[in-house]
Amino acid sequence: MAEKFLFEIVTPYRKLVSKEVEEVTAPGELGEFGILSGHTQYVTTLKAGTLVYKSGVDTDTIVIGRGYAEVSEDKTIILVDSAEYLKEIDLNTARAELTEAETRLAAMEPDDANYQRTVVAKELAEAKIAAKEV
Repeated sequence: MAEKFLFEIVTPYRKLVSKEVEEVTAPGELGEFGILSGHTQYVTTLKAGTLVYKSGVDTDTIVIGRGYAEVSEDKTIILVDSAEYLKEIDLNTARAELTEAETRLAAMEPDDANYQRTVVAKELAEAKIAAKEV
């Protein structure tokens, strides 16, 4: 049996996961990365995308927004602006969110105060759609 480590996903609104797992795969800003027990310590940025964690024969998929991962030998904490289990995501809602974000972006200039927030919303909607369409 593989060694386990504590894994947590925390958003500003809820702690989505807090459990012992064997493996995590996450969407890093510089590319996807994997984590196992005993991993070297580091902190990295995350982009919107699909995160998968495994514990025994159980595998769960979560779509996350931008954030950070803090990895140590016996614990990994994911701090993100949003996170939803794949089963919680409605594909039609995600498509509507993408359309709305694209429409708003088309009407904005990059120096608009809400531009970056809208880019993040677009990235998250795209990640939800990609995860559901697999």
